[in-house]
Amino acid sequence: MKLLLDFFPVAIFFAVYHYSKDMILATAILIPATIIQVAIIWFKTRKIEKMHIVTLVLIIVMGGATIILQDKTFIQWKPTVVNWLFAAAFLGSYVIGKKPLIQRMLGGQIEMAQPLWNKLNAYWAMFFIAMGGINIAVFTYYSEETWVNFKLFGMLGLTLVFIIAQGVWLTRHIKTDQLEQD
Repeated sequence: MKLLLDFFPVAIFFAVYHYSKDMILATAILIPATIIQVAIIWFKTRKIEKMHIVTLVLIIVMGGATIILQDKTFIQWKPTVVNWLFAAAFLGSYVIGKKPLIQRMLGGQIEMAQPLWNKLNAYWAMFFIAMGGINIAVFTYYSEETWVNFKLFGMLGLTLVFIIAQGVWLTRHIKTDQLEQD
């Protein structure tokens, strides 16, 4: 259910765009869809993850600029900005705090040596940097419709491939006594 709710605004954007072929209209629908998404999350859990807050703010700001200036470039840059902010958070965690961000997120479930946590954190940062760059390449060199399809299917697919690869990497590196307990 959470995954479905997370993709609700993107799916609405995708559907409106494919029905109308109008990115400005799709963006105008995306903003309230994202507000509804965050409201549903708030009412169900009484908390909102930082990722949802960052995404909501960027959709309102960049989506608003897209609508006001009638320029689709702003909404096309939004995935890059989000991905690069996440990369900055992963990279910044080496400086701020005692543990890399990925260790803070998964350390309660997985036990690994510190150098491996650092490596995994770096992989996540590189992934987000690459995703931002790929987004720029797609909206720069391909059609608007290709970018919309990539935003839903390409980014989701690349993320799933990365998560599976990360899972394989983790199974090779987590402490073996933990594997035996699970």
